Amino acid sequence: QVQLVESGGGLVQAGDSLRLSCAISDGQAFGTYTMGWFRRAPGKEREFVASIDWNGRTTAEADSVKDRFTISRDNAKNTVYLQMSNLQPEDTAIYFCAAAVRFDYPVRLRTDYDYWGQGTQVTVSS
Repeated sequence: QVQLVESGGGLVQAGDSLRLSCAISDGQAFGTYTMGWFRRAPGKEREFVASIDWNGRTTAEADSVKDRFTISRDNAKNTVYLQMSNLQPEDTAIYFCAAAVRFDYPVRLRTDYDYWGQGTQVTVSS
């Protein structure tokens, strides 16, 4: 059973930065998974934020976060990160990390992902 645990969420002010982490339990295979971050804002559907391929060389980001958010991974630590800068109130959401075991390149669809974390709340005040 693959488990993902997010951390690093919190309450920040507009313009602040925050780094989310996601640790995966399946360390042996983590280095082969595409990883992604999604978010769900109040009253909205879960949406794609960013994805990274198995070796960290290729990433994909949603237009709404491009140039502000950066996804990265450390396969030695079985962890994927989301560095968020210049946060805005519209970034307020629950952030989820996910693992896509069938792909070795970044993917954007929720249905491409096989395992999900429980989420971590990010709240940005104006």
